[in-house]
Amino acid sequence: MASPKSREYGFFYGHPQNNFWRVLSKVMTVRLPENIDEKKKFLLENNIAVWDVLNSCQISGADDNSIKNPVVNDFSEILAKTKIEAIFTTGVKATELYKKYCAEKTGISAIYLPSTSPANRKYYNFESLIKEYGIIKNYIK
Repeated sequence: MASPKSREYGFFYGHPQNNFWRVLSKVMTVRLPENIDEKKKFLLENNIAVWDVLNSCQISGADDNSIKNPVVNDFSEILAKTKIEAIFTTGVKATELYKKYCAEKTGISAIYLPSTSPANRKYYNFESLIKEYGIIKNYIK
């Protein structure tokens, strides 16, 4: 589930300390998108779709371990209308939730990527995130 700051911002990975957009721009070797319109353009130009595993849940702040009553997003429409070849999950909890609720329905196994959250920096520094996320380039056409 998106952090409270991202939900306040109104778009994916909106917390200013989250490295998602910085990492992806480095992987794709493009200028960092700075606002929502630029981020949408970046995603479209690079054939990347971003979607939450969960539509809603009860959560305490940004603590993924506190998630209760998850309501899963329906991936069927986006998968039917696109040529998505791979699904990546960002973080342990998103991966667990996708495997539990979505993988069987979509028929696509998720590829785990580490969280770009500032809370994950003790495990992954910026350079290691770029290396991990580099796998995305194998799937973009």
